[in-house]
Amino acid sequence: MIEQHLKWDDLQVILAITRAGSLSGAGRHLHISHATIFRRLNGIEKRLGVALFERHRHGYTPTLAGEDLAATATRVQAEVNSAERRLIGQDLKLSGSLRITTTDTLFAGWLCPLFAAFRQQYPDITLEVVISNRLQSLSRREADIAIRPTRCPPDTLVGRRLADIRLAIYGQKKRWQTASLPLGTGSMDEESWIGPDTHMGDVALEKWMMDKNTGYRLDSMLGMQLAVRQGAGIAVLPCYLGDADDQLIRLSKPIEELTTELWFLTHPDLRYAARVRAFMNAITQGVREQNE
Repeated sequence: MIEQHLKWDDLQVILAITRAGSLSGAGRHLHISHATIFRRLNGIEKRLGVALFERHRHGYTPTLAGEDLAATATRVQAEVNSAERRLIGQDLKLSGSLRITTTDTLFAGWLCPLFAAFRQQYPDITLEVVISNRLQSLSRREADIAIRPTRCPPDTLVGRRLADIRLAIYGQKKRWQTASLPLGTGSMDEESWIGPDTHMGDVALEKWMMDKNTGYRLDSMLGMQLAVRQGAGIAVLPCYLGDADDQLIRLSKPIEELTTELWFLTHPDLRYAARVRAFMNAITQGVREQNE
């Protein structure tokens, strides 16, 4: 029978290939080499006596058998993740690890010193920080905690609103320091703008900048900040980032329609875990003190 030949590791390989559509993508997800994924897939198919994927020049597509096993793997993975979350949620010790996802901008502008202070206060809690603009799944245990700007936090998560994030227009200080500030946003329409790439995922900012003369786009707010420093143009940046940079100057009042909320989010199963609560309280206090 098939179940006598399958292991959980086999199902993980099948699921990773199905989701990535390639051996290299599956290898990156599982942190093993392309060659190892290839060898393991061939071994699984040989043991089961059935082809699980159709090989194409542009990737791997699951067969019916592959789709069946990928669906099984998804259900098993959900059960494993749920069990892990429940166990962590019962943990009353201030030790263990926390995997946190946040953006590069928030880490550089607000969170880095707060994480360092937390580590000093709780040395037995290990922090694993994923700095990425890509959303990580808390349900699939890609992270335990997300600290992110959002106008609509998911209903499936629980958390706390930490602060409002305001954005304004910034320019290079040595060019703009003699200007009469603040300027109206409409008076800068003819300026050269630095804007967000679509991969950054800030739909509201992209929409706001649709009529701007944008000849320079980046997929990172930190990248936009550095470009403004070099005099490549003006840009909309978070005030906590732009105001702290002595090479930049704020050109406008905060743009109210771009204000968003900063949220601390976690899975409901983890809300009572001692280390999650300790981390939430420390970060909440730190962010609010910085905004007083």
